[in-house]
Amino acid sequence: MTLALVKRQIAATEIKPGKSIDKWKVFRDVAEAREVLGLQDRSVAVLNALLTFHPANELRQDEPLVVFPSNAQLSLRAHGIAGATLRRHLAILVEAGLITRKDSANGKRFARKNGKGEIEMAFGFDLSPLLARAEGLAVMAQEVVAARAAFRKAKETLTICRRDVRKLISAAIEEGVEGDWRSIEDLYLDLTARLPRTPSPAQVDDLLGKMRSLYNQILSRLKIHEETRFRSANDAHYERHIQNSESESIHESELRPREELEVKSNGADLTSRLITAFPLGVVLRACPQIRDYGLGGNVESWRDLMSAAVVVRSVLGVSPSAYQDACEAMGSENAAIAMACILERASFISSAGGYLRDLTRRWERGEFSLGPMVMAQLRANCAGSARRA
Repeated sequence: MTLALVKRQIAATEIKPGKSIDKWKVFRDVAEAREVLGLQDRSVAVLNALLTFHPANELRQDEPLVVFPSNAQLSLRAHGIAGATLRRHLAILVEAGLITRKDSANGKRFARKNGKGEIEMAFGFDLSPLLARAEGLAVMAQEVVAARAAFRKAKETLTICRRDVRKLISAAIEEGVEGDWRSIEDLYLDLTARLPRTPSPAQVDDLLGKMRSLYNQILSRLKIHEETRFRSANDAHYERHIQNSESESIHESELRPREELEVKSNGADLTSRLITAFPLGVVLRACPQIRDYGLGGNVESWRDLMSAAVVVRSVLGVSPSAYQDACEAMGSENAAIAMACILERASFISSAGGYLRDLTRRWERGEFSLGPMVMAQLRANCAGSARRA
């Protein structure tokens, strides 16, 4: 006996009159929150066995809540648990404040009945704490479920980010982008090696932050490389057509890449995803067919790309609502990039509208990013050009 146990026993006697709860609902809450309560799987099994000895499905304040099975009966319903193990887990349940002992004078468990066969007094294990703590156990279980979902989400996001970084590094090396990519690859391998086999939420969050930082650095280098190439190409173009330089100048702001950080909430979980509009030159190299649907058969700005994407949407039979949902979820530029990629693979996609809706749902869940999609299409086009050459 401890002061804490005395306090819990007093609280169990102060249950609101008329209160009731489904015993299996409160059991499920205990099972969800078992780690927080300090319970083991065997402890939960013993509690389940105890609840089976309560005849009704509800725990009610105005009805007896003491069960009095023998150790042999308890062991049988707890799947043959050994006597010493049974006593240890009963003590754990008492310590966790889920049941209390109501001992008789000789320590036996039994019940006294009146002449009508009704139980007047019972000695054994009192289930009143479960009824008294029902609301608190429900909240505890919800918090555990939310934390588990957040942890699973973080691990999935980390996996996607790792994959994106790996593909971007490979693409940079294959494309011959300037920079010490071997050192960056070593840094990536060092980060992935830090993740243990069974990581904690804190370890996953820490590694996810570092992996996102590396992703941003790589993407910035690729953008600078692509902008430099694009400006060089434009300079050569203007030298050949100097007489039209004033009327056909392209605003540099239309070609500048855009990055923004979006934070979404899912219950108690707060996760962030980097949403990136690739440089226009990269998109057009990866998806050259989109040029044919631009104004005058060419795409020279993000505005042109978005206009061409609307035409492609109609050609591929994508409904306006599906494309609108994609624009609201991803942003107009990213939705246009997605349509350009779908156009490149239209012969392999049975329903472009369904495919776009699936990408939109995955984007909202944080399970999809445009990086791998664009880079894969870029590599495929480069490989096709090499084969034709």
